Amino acid sequence: MPEAARCYHSSTVQPADRRIRGFTTHRVEPINPINPTTTNVNDNLKVALALVAFLALVAGLEVLADYAFFHALASKDQHDLTAMLAPRTELLLELGALRMGILGAAFVVAYRLYVKGALKVAEGIRIMLKAHSGHRIEPAGPPEVRQLASAVNELAEHSERLARDLEAEVARATSSLEEEKNRLAALMSELSQGVLVCNIDGRILLYNERARQVLGTSANPRNGGTCTLIGLGRSIFALVDRSLLTHALESVLARLAKDDPDPNVQFVISTRAEQLVRVQLAPVLAVGRPASDPGARIGGFVMTLENITRAFDLDTTRDMLLHSFTEGSRAALASIRAAVETLMHYPDCERAQRDCFIQIIGEETRKLSAKLHQLTVDHADSLKTRWPLEEMSGLDVIAAAQRRIENRLGVPTEVEAADDTLWLRVDSYTLAQALASLAGRLRDHCGVGKLRFHLSRHGRIAELDLAWPGPPLSQQALHDWEMDPMSASGEDSPLTLRDVLERHGAEIVYMAERDARWPRFRFLLPMAKPVRFPQGAPIRYGESRPEFYDFDLFHQAGQTPELDDTPLAELAFTVFDTETTGLDPAAGDEIIAIGAVRIVNNRLLRYETYEQLVDPKRPIASMSQTIHGITHDMLRGQPLIDAVLPQFHEYCADTVLVGHNAAFDLRFLQMKEARTGVRFTQPVLDTLLLSEVVHPNQPSHALEAIAERLGVTVVARHTALGDALVTGEVFLRMLPLLAANGIRTLRDAREAAEKIYVKVNY
Repeated sequence: MPEAARCYHSSTVQPADRRIRGFTTHRVEPINPINPTTTNVNDNLKVALALVAFLALVAGLEVLADYAFFHALASKDQHDLTAMLAPRTELLLELGALRMGILGAAFVVAYRLYVKGALKVAEGIRIMLKAHSGHRIEPAGPPEVRQLASAVNELAEHSERLARDLEAEVARATSSLEEEKNRLAALMSELSQGVLVCNIDGRILLYNERARQVLGTSANPRNGGTCTLIGLGRSIFALVDRSLLTHALESVLARLAKDDPDPNVQFVISTRAEQLVRVQLAPVLAVGRPASDPGARIGGFVMTLENITRAFDLDTTRDMLLHSFTEGSRAALASIRAAVETLMHYPDCERAQRDCFIQIIGEETRKLSAKLHQLTVDHADSLKTRWPLEEMSGLDVIAAAQRRIENRLGVPTEVEAADDTLWLRVDSYTLAQALASLAGRLRDHCGVGKLRFHLSRHGRIAELDLAWPGPPLSQQALHDWEMDPMSASGEDSPLTLRDVLERHGAEIVYMAERDARWPRFRFLLPMAKPVRFPQGAPIRYGESRPEFYDFDLFHQAGQTPELDDTPLAELAFTVFDTETTGLDPAAGDEIIAIGAVRIVNNRLLRYETYEQLVDPKRPIASMSQTIHGITHDMLRGQPLIDAVLPQFHEYCADTVLVGHNAAFDLRFLQMKEARTGVRFTQPVLDTLLLSEVVHPNQPSHALEAIAERLGVTVVARHTALGDALVTGEVFLRMLPLLAANGIRTLRDAREAAEKIYVKVNY
C-alpha cells in the first residue's frame, strides 16, 4: 500500500535479535566482564603478566616453605643439610627452573582451554546477536566449555524458532491490518456524507473527500479552490465556531453523565461559502478511562456533515407557499361559508339576494381555484430544482429509461446504436420520466408496441433518439405533449416535458423523413467530461487513495509557539516554493506562483497541497520564463498578491516553514509585509543549509544533487508545487540523518544551520 494510504501507525517491530533477548526475564550475572574491544596485544600482555604473577607466587611460596623447613631443624641438621646441598646448587637451580617451566606451560594450557574458550563463546554470542542470528558456536575445549557452547547453541535454536513464529504472526497481523486499512480507505472515499474525526483538542485526524467539499472551501473565491482549510493536524475551530462546538461537546458530556444510550447531538453551521451544513456529533470513547468521569471518557469526536442548503431553500419555499395558500384562502372560505349559511337559513329570501349570494360563492370559488392553480405551478417550479444534475454515461441513462418503460408500460425496447464514450450532464430521474411519458403517449395514442434508442455525437451535442416503427406524428402533437404535465402508467408529475428540457438546457425535435420507417424524437443534450474532479482539487501524483487518515494524532495535543525544544518528528511543517518574474525583489521583481505541501506526523500530505498563480502586473524576465515556463497569458485574470498572501498565511498556520534556499523565497514574502499586512513569523528551516550539516564533504547542495543522493525522484521541476513536493521528500529523508548527528529538536536544527550559514554561498 502506498505511503498516501497510511491510515494507522503501528509500533515499529524490533529486529529478531531484540525480540529474542526480551523473551525471558532470567539473566546470567556477568563475572569479571571482558571488554570486547580489547586487542590481541593487550590480551598477550595480560597473559604474560598473569603468568609472571603466578610463577612469582609459586616461587615465593616455595621459598617460604623451604625457609620454614630449614629453621625448624636443629643446628647440627642445618649444618649437615647445607654441607650436602652446597656442592649441588647448580643442579637445584636447574631443577627449580624446570619445575617453573612445567608450571608455566600448565598455566598457559589451562588459560587457553578455559579462559580463551569462554571468550570464544562470548564472541560467538555477539555474532548471533549483532550480525548473524544463524551463526552457531563450535564446541571445543574441556567438557565444561563444550557444555556451555552446546547450551548456547540450544538457546539460539530455540530463540530462532520463536523469532520465526513471531515474524509469521507479525506478517499475518500486518496483512490483516493492511486489508482493514484498504477497506477503511475505500469506505471513506465512497461515502456520500462528509465525515470528520478529531481528537479532544480539535485536531483533525481523519476526513474524506466529501468533507473537504463541504467545509474546505477557499477563502479567495477567485482562487480555483486550491487552498483547503481542512487538513490533517489542522484545528477544526478554523472551520466551526468554537463556542458552538464547545456547547455541543458539553451536551454530549451531560448525556454521558446520565448514561443516555444516544449521546449524539445535532446542530447546523454556516460555512464560508454561505452554505448551511447539518452536523451530527458523536463522541469517541477512550478505552480504560473511569466511567465516573464523563470528560475523561471522551478521546475525540466524529462529525458527519450534510449540506442542507438546497433542502432548506426548498422547505422554505414550500412553507411560504403553504402559508400563503392557507392565509389567502381564509377570507374566501369565510365569504363562501357565510353565503351558504345565509341561503340555508333563509330559503325564502328574495331572488335578487339569492343571486347576489350565488355570485359571491362563484367569485370566491374562482379566486380559490386560481390560488390553488398558482400553488401547483409554484410547487412544480420547486420540483424543477429538487434533483441536481449529475454526470452519467449515456448508456446508463438509456438503461434507466429502458427499465422504466419496460417495467411500467410493458413496451419492449432495444438499442440500435450507442456511442459508449459519451457522457451526459443530466437529471437521470426526470429525463427517464420524460422518456417514459413519451413512450406512454405513443403506446396509448398511436398503438406503438416497440421502441428503439440511438445515441450519437454531433459536435459538442449528444443526440439521444427515441424511435418507433410508424405511424408518423404531427408537429402539433409534439407541441401539445411538451406543454402537458407528464404521465406514464398512472405516475403523474406536475412537470412538463418543456420543464425537463429547460432544466437540462436541452431541446427536442421530431424527425420523420419521407422514406424513413422509424420516425423519432431527438433530444439534443449537452455533453460532459467522462470524469469529474472536485473544483480546485490539487494535482495528484499517482497514489491509489487520498491520504486523509492519521489516528496517531489522537495522542497529540495542539502545537504551541514555543517549539524549539520539540522533536522534529513531532512538528508539523509547510514546505513551500515560489516562482518569480526575476531574481531581485528590491528591483521590483514579483511572485508569480506559490506552491506548498504539508508534513504532519512524518508524512507528506500530497492531497493537502496549495498551488496558486499570481498576476504580477509587470513583465516576466525572459530568462525566468525559460526556467519555469510561466507565460503572461497564464497569469492573465489570476488574483493579485494582496489576495493570495493572506490565504497562503492561513494555509501555513501552526507549522514550521521549510524551503530550499528559503532566504530567497522569504525575501519576496517580506517585501510584501507592509503592503498586505501579512507577516510570516513562523520558524524556518532550509534544506540547503541542512544538507551542508549532514553532508559537509559533498561538492553540491543543489536540490537535484540532494535528491539524487537521497534517492528522491524529481517530478515537475521548476514549478512551485513540484519543487515543494521534492523538497518535502528530501526533508523527510534528512530527518534520520540529522538524528544520527545528534540534531533532534527544532532548536538543534536551527543552531546547526546558523553555524554553517556563512559557509554557504547563496
